[in-house]
Amino acid sequence: MERYLQKLKIFLVFTLIFAGSTIFSDANGLFAQTPSIIRHIRFPIWAEVDAYPGTQAAAADVDAEEFSYPIARIKETVPFLIEGLVYGWNFTYVPSDKTRGVEEYFEIEPVQKLADGQKNDGGTIEYSSVWIENNRFNCWVDYTRTDHQVQTYNLWASIQNPTIQGRGYGDLTKGFEGIKEAAVDSVKNAVRNYYRNLIKNKPKQITGAVLLRKTPLLGIDSGRYVINLDFFLECGTIEEYTQF
Repeated sequence: MERYLQKLKIFLVFTLIFAGSTIFSDANGLFAQTPSIIRHIRFPIWAEVDAYPGTQAAAADVDAEEFSYPIARIKETVPFLIEGLVYGWNFTYVPSDKTRGVEEYFEIEPVQKLADGQKNDGGTIEYSSVWIENNRFNCWVDYTRTDHQVQTYNLWASIQNPTIQGRGYGDLTKGFEGIKEAAVDSVKNAVRNYYRNLIKNKPKQITGAVLLRKTPLLGIDSGRYVINLDFFLECGTIEEYTQF
């Protein structure tokens, strides 16, 4: 009975905080289903129940309601990942060049942002099946693509875009920013490894875009966030140095 009441309390807290912006699915059989990617996106997500010492200031800005801190982190993380899955990220990469005194630079921007972090073109982020484990607040995320978004994904998949994979790391004390840091690091490593095998001379700058072709895998390794991402790569421009 006590365990039931605890689960009910978690569900009610989650529902109240997300009220008006999410839809909750029935949890029965959810874990037995195989995640898909083309029409319906589904993946688990988690956030630490308690803020790390380095994020106490951020936690203080969040409402004092129980579990509001991890829920706030999830509400930041999920739209960012959905943007990568639905629209993709543009990237700019400047390889390091010690002989020229150039430091490595890499940044990503969403090809298109979700309108309000929840909905865009009719698509809606849904959260369901909340559970607490190992001091983590966990839930499942669902997002159904619109017909236009399905066409976008199929276009990426049908064109001869190379597929690349990368693993990235981020600072565990930064919360969402640490997860974003890990995702950017993953894209950078995937892009860098691909072009190293393609280009003989180190270029000045590379641009392009990536679209996540599989759901993200987020974990912790050696005290850092670690994320494994799998992409379609749309090659953009390669700017060469005009002289040494």
